[in-house]
Amino acid sequence: MRYKLYTIRFQKGFTLVEMLIYMGLLSILLVVMVDLFAASLDVQLESTATSSVDRDGKFLYARFLYDIPRAQNIVSPTLGASSNTLQISIDGINNTYAINEGSLKLTNNNGINMLNSFDTTVSNLLFQHLGNTGGKPVIRVSYTLNSKTSRTAGTESKNFQTSIGLR
Repeated sequence: MRYKLYTIRFQKGFTLVEMLIYMGLLSILLVVMVDLFAASLDVQLESTATSSVDRDGKFLYARFLYDIPRAQNIVSPTLGASSNTLQISIDGINNTYAINEGSLKLTNNNGINMLNSFDTTVSNLLFQHLGNTGGKPVIRVSYTLNSKTSRTAGTESKNFQTSIGLR
């Protein structure tokens, strides 16, 4: 009796079923990766919007806290009045704070300076001259900062209010 030896020949390549399985797995992996990438971009936009509003809010607060106590007198608004512009005299130079095209601008003899960044807009700016006659004047400053960065939850917006007295 003779035994026949059968050899199994392996063919190179993929079958159609194997190819479909690989393509399906790669498609699922691709969809998951694109979704993670889109989610990370949304988080970055939210972070950018929040940080720009916070950063500008802190800077404007510090700027008012620096300039108002140095003023010799408050030109506008008058005592008991409110206005969307503030004019104070520091070392004989009139400094005017006002909104122009959504930006808070400081105007004085040195020119015009934009105080907020390009990423934010300022709205609802209000200066109230508080105090009593013969006493130390106090300015109440309130404003709203809005982010220009659009995100899925809407724009970032924050209200700020503080009262600062002259020395």
